[in-house]
Amino acid sequence: MAADTSSSLLADLSARFPVTVPIPTPVTHPHLIRAADLSTEEDLLHNPDNLRAWLSYIHQIRVRLEKTVPAPSSPPSTEELLLGPLASHAAREGLQELVLVYERALAVFPTSFKLWRSYFLLRQSYVLGELTEGAKAARAKQAKRGAAYKTNVAEVLDGAEEANEWTGGLDGVAGYDEWRALFATGERMLGWLSHLPVSWLLHLSMVLHSQCPATFKRTYARRTFDRALRTLPPSLHGRVWGLYLRWAELSGGEIGERVWRRYLKVDTSLTERHINFLLDAEPPRPLAAAKYLLLLARRAQKNLYTSLEGKSPYQLFVDFLELVEKYAEEVGMDEEQTLALRGAGDEGTGPAPQQIHGAGADADAEAAKDEPASVNGRLMRIAGPPVPLAAEPKLHKPPPALGGGAKKADEPVEVDEDTDPSSERPLDVEGIVERDGLAVYKDQAGRLWTGLATYWIKRGEFGRASATFERGLAAVVTIRDFTQIFDAYAEFSETMISTLMDALADEDNADDDDFDAAETEAELDERMKAFEQLMDRRPFLVNDVLLRRNPNDVTEWEKRVALHAGDDAKVVETYLEAIDTIAPRKATGPLFPIYVNFAKFYEEGGSVDAETGEPSSEPDLEQARKIFDKATKVPFKSVDELAEVWCEWAEMELRNENYEEAVRLMQRATTIPKNTKVDYYNDSLPPQARLFKSLKLWSFYSDLEESIGSVDATKAVYDKITELKIANAQVIVNYAGFLEENKYFEESFKVYERGIELFHFPVAFELWNIYLSKFVKRYGGKKLERARDLFEQALENCPAKFCKPLYLMYAKLEEEHGLAKRAMGIYDRAASTVQDADRFEMFTIYIAKATANFGLPATRPIYERAIETLPDRETATMCRRFAQMERKLGEIDRARALYAHASQFCDPRVTPDFWSEWNAFEIETGSEDTFREMLRIKRAVQASYNTESSFIAAQAAAVQRGGAKPTDAAAAAAKDAADPMAAMEREMSDGGDGAAAPKRAAGAPAFVASTLARPSHPNDDERAAAAAHRVPQETGAANPDAIEMDDDEF
Repeated sequence: MAADTSSSLLADLSARFPVTVPIPTPVTHPHLIRAADLSTEEDLLHNPDNLRAWLSYIHQIRVRLEKTVPAPSSPPSTEELLLGPLASHAAREGLQELVLVYERALAVFPTSFKLWRSYFLLRQSYVLGELTEGAKAARAKQAKRGAAYKTNVAEVLDGAEEANEWTGGLDGVAGYDEWRALFATGERMLGWLSHLPVSWLLHLSMVLHSQCPATFKRTYARRTFDRALRTLPPSLHGRVWGLYLRWAELSGGEIGERVWRRYLKVDTSLTERHINFLLDAEPPRPLAAAKYLLLLARRAQKNLYTSLEGKSPYQLFVDFLELVEKYAEEVGMDEEQTLALRGAGDEGTGPAPQQIHGAGADADAEAAKDEPASVNGRLMRIAGPPVPLAAEPKLHKPPPALGGGAKKADEPVEVDEDTDPSSERPLDVEGIVERDGLAVYKDQAGRLWTGLATYWIKRGEFGRASATFERGLAAVVTIRDFTQIFDAYAEFSETMISTLMDALADEDNADDDDFDAAETEAELDERMKAFEQLMDRRPFLVNDVLLRRNPNDVTEWEKRVALHAGDDAKVVETYLEAIDTIAPRKATGPLFPIYVNFAKFYEEGGSVDAETGEPSSEPDLEQARKIFDKATKVPFKSVDELAEVWCEWAEMELRNENYEEAVRLMQRATTIPKNTKVDYYNDSLPPQARLFKSLKLWSFYSDLEESIGSVDATKAVYDKITELKIANAQVIVNYAGFLEENKYFEESFKVYERGIELFHFPVAFELWNIYLSKFVKRYGGKKLERARDLFEQALENCPAKFCKPLYLMYAKLEEEHGLAKRAMGIYDRAASTVQDADRFEMFTIYIAKATANFGLPATRPIYERAIETLPDRETATMCRRFAQMERKLGEIDRARALYAHASQFCDPRVTPDFWSEWNAFEIETGSEDTFREMLRIKRAVQASYNTESSFIAAQAAAVQRGGAKPTDAAAAAAKDAADPMAAMEREMSDGGDGAAAPKRAAGAPAFVASTLARPSHPNDDERAAAAAHRVPQETGAANPDAIEMDDDEF
C-alpha cells in the first residue's frame, strides 16, 4: 500500500514537468505578460537591440518574484524535499516568465556570453538548488586567484569538490524532464559559445550534482568532457581536467580509472593523489596503486619525475614496498609463480627485461602492431598496452628555451606489465626488489631485505621468508643493515616458535582431526634448533659482513681465526683464505701478523686443548718455515713489515735453539746488493729491494750477534750499518757501549767521533755529552790536554741552547784536574755564551765559584758585568744580591747606590719586597736625608710606572700575593676624603685611650742622627726629644768592621 502511495505521489509530481519545455511564448502563455509590464514590452518591441533594456526587464521580474514566491516551510514537506525550488506553483510560473524573457533576448543576442551565463545560472538555481555557503566562498576565492589558479589542474581538482555543493535541488526522478531540458539548454549554449571554457564548466558542473539523473551522469558526462577537450585549445585543458578528474573520482570503477590513466599519460604530477584515491576506494585497488608507485619510483630514480610531496626516489620505492607488505595477497605472485618466472628467465640466453613478464606482454605487443600510430587514429588510448611511436619508446621534453630544463639525451620510459595499471597480472615482488631496490639503493639493503621477507611472511611462505633473510645476511655490507635483518629474522623465528608452542598447548587442537601433533612437534624442534644455530652464528655473520665491506681488513681476519679457535681445520682454512684474499698493497693495517701467527700456529702444534692445556698436535717447524719463506716474497706496503717477518722467523729459530739457523737467516736478509744507491722511501720499488736498508732488521741482527756471536762479528755488523749510513744516535751509543763492555775503550771513543761526524746538533750534543762524560770518567786528569781539545771541539759549533752542560762539565774538569784560573775563564766564557734564559743561573754559579776561590771582593767585576748584561727583572735581583754583599763588606754607600740603581726596574706596586728591603736598610744604616731621598726615588719610580699596563700588572701581582689591591687602597683614601668626620671618629676609636699611640710609634721609622751641622730652629729641642723618643733602645753596640757571610754566598 505504501509503495502504491509513493508511486502515485511520484507520478503526480513528475506530471508537473517539464516547466520550460516547450519554451513559453506570449502566444502559448499569455498570462505570463502582466499589465504592469506592457510599457516595457512596448519599448522592447520598438528597440529590441538594447541589451541593457532586456537585462533591466529581467531584473525587474526577478525582484517581483522574490516578493511573491513563498518561503519554504520548516520542516520542509515531502514535496519540497523532492522538488526543491520548484515546489510552489508561483516558483514554476516565475521560472516560465523568466525563461520567456530570456529566450526572447537570446533570439536577439544569441552570442552574448553575459546573457547566456545569467540565463544558465538562473536555470541551474531552480534545478540544482542553492549553492552552499562553503561553495560560494570557494568560488569567490577561486575568482580572486585568477589565471594562475585556473590552469593548475591540482588546485582546480582540490577546489572542485568545495565549489560544487548545492542544497535543495530537484529530484532526478521526479524532475527528470526538467533536468533534461536544462541539459538541452546547456547544449544550446555550447553551440553558440563552444570556444569559451566557462560555458563548458557551467554545463559540466551539473554532472557533479548528487541529484543528477543517471542518464547524464556517466556516458553523457564522459563524452561531453571529451568534446570539451577536443574543442578547447590545449592551454585551457587544465580547467576542464580538474572537473573531469573529480568526476572520475566520483564515478569510480573502470571508467574513472581509465580517465585517470588518460590524464597521467599527459601529466604524471598527480599520480600520488590518484594512488591515495585508489587505496581509499571501496573496494581498494592495491595492484594498480602499486604499479603506479613502482612507475613513479623508476622515473624519479632517472630524474624524470619530481614528487609534489617532496619524496625522494628511495622514499617512493619504500612506499611501494610498504604497500606490497600490506596487500601481499592482492599485489604479488606466490612462490610457485615466482620460481616459474625465474626459470623461464634462466632458459637459453635469457629474455630482455620486457620479455620476462610472461606471454601477456607479447600478446599485447602483437595486438598493438595491428593499430599503428597515425593521424586518423585515436587521439589517446584509454586502455590496453601503449602503442610506441618508434622502436624504442622515448620521453620527449620541450627544449630549454620553453622551460624544458637542461639539454640532455632522451631516456627510455619503462613500459612493461609491472608498471601498466591496466594489466591484471600480479607483480614479481622479489624480482622488483632485487632490480629496482637492492641494485640501486645499496646503502638501504637492510630495509629492502626485511621488506621482501615481510612480504613472504604475509603470504604465508615461511620457508621463502627464511631463505630471504639468509640471503640478506649473506649480502649486506654494513653493520646497520645486518642488525636490521638479524633482529627481524630473530623476531620472526621467536614468533614462529611461540605460535607452534601455543598450538601444541591449545586443548581445542587435541580434538581436531586435521591437527597433527607429531608433525607440529617435529617442526617446533626443527625451528628451535635453527634459532639456536642462528644465535650461535651471529659472531661469524658479523665478521662476514665486515669482511665483505673490506676484504683487506687484517684485524677482521684475525678475529675470524679467533672465532674458529679449537677447530684446527677451520683455522688453517681461514688463514689460507685470508692470504689468498688480501691484496698486500691495499691491506688495512699491518699484514705481517697474518703470516707470523699462521707460522706460530704450526710451531705451537695447533690449538690448545681446553681440558688438558696441551696442543692438539705435534709442532711442525717445516710448515712454519714454508709460511715464513712465502711471507718474505710478499710485496708488503712497507719495508718494516717485511723486516718484521724476518725477525719473527729468526726468533722462532731462537726459541727452538737453532742459533746458527737464526744467524744465517739474518745474513740472508741483510745481503747487500751491488747497487746500494737505493732510495729507502721509494714506494714504487718492492720492499725486498729496499730491505738491506732497514734499520729494524740490522738492529735485530746486531742484538743477535751481541747475544750469541763473537765480538768481531758484532763489530762487522755495526760497521756495515755505519757504511750504509742508516745508523741513528742510539745505534752509535749501543755500538760504543758494546765496545766499552768488551774493554775496547779507544775504539768506542772512535765510534763516538764517527757518530758526531754523521749527525748535527741537537743529536750531536747528546753524543758529545755521553762521549765527554765517558772520556773524563775513564782518564780523569791523565789526558788533560786531549780532554781540553775535545771540549773545545764540542763547544766550537755548539748552539747557545745546548752549551751550558758542556761548559759546566768543562769547568768541573778544570776545577778537579786543572787550574782554578782556567775554570774561572771557562765560567766567564759560559756567562757570555749561553742563551739568555740560562745566563742568570750561569752568573750565579760563576759568582759562587769566585767567592769560594777568591773571596767576596773578587766578585765585584762579575756583579758589574752581570748588571750590564742581564735583563731588567734579573738585573734588579742581581743588584739586591750585590748590595747585600757590599753591606756585608761594610760598604754602605756602595750598597745604597746599588739600591738606587735597581729601583728603576722595580715598580712599587709589583715588587714591594724590594722597597721593603731598601726601607729596612735605610732605617738601619741611613739618615733622615737618605730616607727622604729613598722616598723621593720611590715616588719618581711610581710616577714613571703610572701606565695602564703597569697598573694591570700591579693588580695581578697583588691578587697572586693575596693582599689588598691598589684600587682598594685608593677607594679607602677616596672614602676618607669624602667624609673626613667619619675618618676622624674611626681614628679616635682606634686610639682613644692613648695606649695605641706608643704601639704605633714603635713601628715608625727611626733615623740615625745626622752629623751635618744644621741651622738652629726654635723647635729643635722638641724635635730632638721626639727623635730620641722614637729611637729604639739597643742592647749592644755593633762592630762596623765585622763581616757576616751566609752559606748561600758560596
